[in-house]
Parts: sequence; C-alpha cells; structure tokens
Amino acid sequence: MQLIGCDFSSSPSRRKPIVLALGQAQKGRVQLQALQHFETLIDFGQWLAQPADWIGGFDLPFGLPRELVETLGWPTEWDPCMAHYAALPRADIRQQFADFCRARPVGGKFAHRATDRPAGSSPSMKWVNPPVAYMLHAGVPLLRQAGVHLPGLKPGDLRRVAVEAYPGLLAREVLGQRSYKSDDKTKQTPERLLARRELLGALERGDTRLGLRLVASNALMGALADDASGDALDATLCLMQAAWAQQQHAAGHPQYGLPPFDPLEGWIVTA
Repeated sequence: MQLIGCDFSSSPSRRKPIVLALGQAQKGRVQLQALQHFETLIDFGQWLAQPADWIGGFDLPFGLPRELVETLGWPTEWDPCMAHYAALPRADIRQQFADFCRARPVGGKFAHRATDRPAGSSPSMKWVNPPVAYMLHAGVPLLRQAGVHLPGLKPGDLRRVAVEAYPGLLAREVLGQRSYKSDDKTKQTPERLLARRELLGALERGDTRLGLRLVASNALMGALADDASGDALDATLCLMQAAWAQQQHAAGHPQYGLPPFDPLEGWIVTA
C-alpha cells in the first residue's frame, strides 16, 4: 500500500507547487521514497483520479464549522454543502465570511470546527494568513471528483483513501512555537534550518505521539532540511500521519483511527 503526504496549495505554480511525499510503512518504520510536484490543480486532479492503492494525508480542511454553515443557511449534509461551496466564487465566499465575522464579538470572530482546538489548526473559514478556506474550495472538489474514499464524510473507492492531515500538529509537539519555515527569503534564517533539522531528528527517532520512525536516504533527508519553505517537510509530516492512519486501520480500528466526529465538519487525523 502506497502512502501519500500532501502539502497543498490552492493556487499552485512553479514557484509554489503542490508537494507529495511518497512512501511505505512496515513495522513502525515509514520509508520516504520520493517527492513529487504538481504545478496546476488540473494535473493534481488527474493524478488523484488514477486507479491506484494508497492512503493519503492531505493538508487542507475537509469541512466547514457547523455553526457557520447553519448561520449562512447552507446545506447541513457534507456532500451537498461541499457542492454548494464549490459553486461559489471566492469573492462571494470572502464577502459572506467577512459579514459573518463582522456580526460577532472581538476575540470570537471566526467559527471553529470541533477538531481545530485539539489540533491547533486555523479555522477552516479563514481566508487570509493562511487562506485555508480557499484550500478547501480548491482541494475538496478534486477529491470528490476523483471518487476517493473520505472516511466518515463520503464513501468512495476504498483503494484510494484520503484523510485530513495537519503538519503543524506534529511540528509543535517537537518544536513548540518555534518556526521552521518561511516563504519569505528574508526570513529563511539559520535558526529555522536548525529547527527543521531538530524536527527531522525527532521523526527519525520516533519521538512523536505517533511512535513511528522516519527512514529516508541521505539525499532526501538533505532535501527536507534544505527546503526553507518547509513544503517538502510538511508533506513528509502528512505522510507520517497517513502511516498512522494505515496502522490503525490494519489493527481493526474503525475509520482509520479517526474518533467519532461531526460528519459535516470532518476531523484531523491523530488529533
């Protein structure tokens, strides 16, 4: 079974592609085998739709907060809600979300999913810094169109299984609040390089909640450390979360280790 970790971009390009970490797991060891890049959403969607056997962890939200959906009067079942959301232009999404926030008190502008706080993730309705609402808008339609299986959300091809991942969950476990990446070249500092190396060391030793050890060639380890944007490392963190989901599934746990969750909102694996 192939394992996939995906660092997603809602507007991929040559400068900022979608990055996949490809690997396999056996006996608590996760072998990173290759990194793959996609510069367009079309190319990525075509890759997703190909017949294959994989479990993938994808760094994008798979759902919106129930409170937001109910307030806006959108469909409260996941598939109709995602179809409605995908049909909206981004300008309309931004306006409706901004109006929602404007009516709420300071300190509580955004609605949150139940998974956001235990995972430490940004609310999936956030449209700037980071624009995760647009990541959902770009990515979930590709997963739906490809017919992949989304545990707890939408049944699909059981040979291609996608779970929502979040690299920050693992990174913070090792580094706390220290930053390890930046797209801004002026902020790609020696301190962030050291943080990436420390994070990779912890993954190699298996010093995270997952209890899994990362294994890779010296060349791939060097590429992860040297990528100052952190995209390749984030894809690898998602790969580790996908490996945990596979391990849980092999042990007979329902829904790839995901707990019972709101089937409108979704849940971040390992949170």
